[in-house]
Amino acid sequence: MKFGTVPLSEAEGAILSHSLAGATRRLRKGVTLTADDIAELAGAGHSEITVARLEPGDLHEDAAAERFAAALVPDPEAARLRLAKPFTGRVNIYATQNGVAEIDEASIHRANAVDPMISVATVAPWARMREGGMVATVKIISYAVPEKALRQAALQSIAALRLRPPAYTTASLIVTETTPGQAEGEQKGVEAIRARLSALDVELIEVIPAAHETQAIAGALRAATGESLFILTASATSDPRDVAPEGLRQAGGQVERFGMPVDPGNLLFLGALSGRPVVGLPGCVRSPVLNGADWVMERLLCGVPVSSADIARMGVGGLLKEIPSRPQPRERK
Repeated sequence: MKFGTVPLSEAEGAILSHSLAGATRRLRKGVTLTADDIAELAGAGHSEITVARLEPGDLHEDAAAERFAAALVPDPEAARLRLAKPFTGRVNIYATQNGVAEIDEASIHRANAVDPMISVATVAPWARMREGGMVATVKIISYAVPEKALRQAALQSIAALRLRPPAYTTASLIVTETTPGQAEGEQKGVEAIRARLSALDVELIEVIPAAHETQAIAGALRAATGESLFILTASATSDPRDVAPEGLRQAGGQVERFGMPVDPGNLLFLGALSGRPVVGLPGCVRSPVLNGADWVMERLLCGVPVSSADIARMGVGGLLKEIPSRPQPRERK
């Protein structure tokens, strides 16, 4: 693609490089100039303008953006994504339902390394998406790019984006209490958890109070009927052998991980019971503010396996926004 300043009489069919005021309207940069546009600019007194012209092998920004987006999402319906129409070298990509964004990071990195003028920006991997939320935007930064480069970027990123929808529809919440009736005072926390589940189309079908004892928790887990199970303890779980993880073991389940390098959210544990995921929730879930439990819950509820190693890798970026009740610095004065 070539740029240059040319007489106005020679500019028809070229791309306007900078927005200019015409006699009656303003012409935006990037427009392909027509005879009417030339007359408009002449009427405003312009005699020379700076334009860009495509060279053989170049692909216009809109055509390039459309092709790149189609490579990223070759089957939008299957990927549960929607590609908007191209404009000014951009194609936005939206979620068509609730879920989490599955992103092939390596493919995105390779595609973005092909040519600085060919780019795609995405949300973070496994970000929770609402229907209509923007998952990614493709942007061709210049007015055109070499078709060869576009083809290479597209090949590097085939099917790199998709939405993982919720895999569960119901959940049970066990709330422990150190004194009878204490669980009834957990309404704020229960509603915060219910809202998290509802955002992924999961219904909290039962809240089961249980004494803060190993056997009581084991019995509540066995009795729970939800497809996914959550435990909110009256007293923070502080050890892998504390009453809640032990209750899961005694119910016949397994504990995959205790603790996570995300703050707030350290005191989470993860396990399974009869094929159902079990999450021991940290106390910070009583607040709607983002915490480490959100990252684990969202993936699990969308059928994304979460291992101990996955949780161990959450530390980078895991220092989350402070909650009002626990401001920085987290030190003794």
